[in-house]
Amino acid sequence: MTPELTALALAALWQVVMVAVAGAVMTRELGTRYNAGPRDREPAQSPLLGRLRRAASNHVENLGLFIVAVVVVTLSGHASAFTAACAWIFVAARILYLPAYAFGWAPWRSLIWMVGLLATLAMILAALFGAAPAA
Repeated sequence: MTPELTALALAALWQVVMVAVAGAVMTRELGTRYNAGPRDREPAQSPLLGRLRRAASNHVENLGLFIVAVVVVTLSGHASAFTAACAWIFVAARILYLPAYAFGWAPWRSLIWMVGLLATLAMILAALFGAAPAA
């Protein structure tokens, strides 16, 4: 498995961790009945719970573009040490994003998000404009 695909697999597993953390806090704050129910009404929640839920949603939004980057790099044959480093930077940024958002680290949360986005865009650009893969 390429480093980019390994990073993608870990980013997907991180998604599960983020949802589990937010779910555990939700159950603790709002109870099992609410968390297992249809959630028709949004009760008041702590700032921490709101941040954890938004961080998990943000990860879903960013994971899609990262999937595109990994697929483009992998299928184009333009995987390189550079794209591997970018993939690992994305994963590291996403892992750091959770505590940054949960604990309100401003402006670090936004900077961490930007690092992940730039790493993803760099992967796509490397595939588009990189040297032709070896035959």
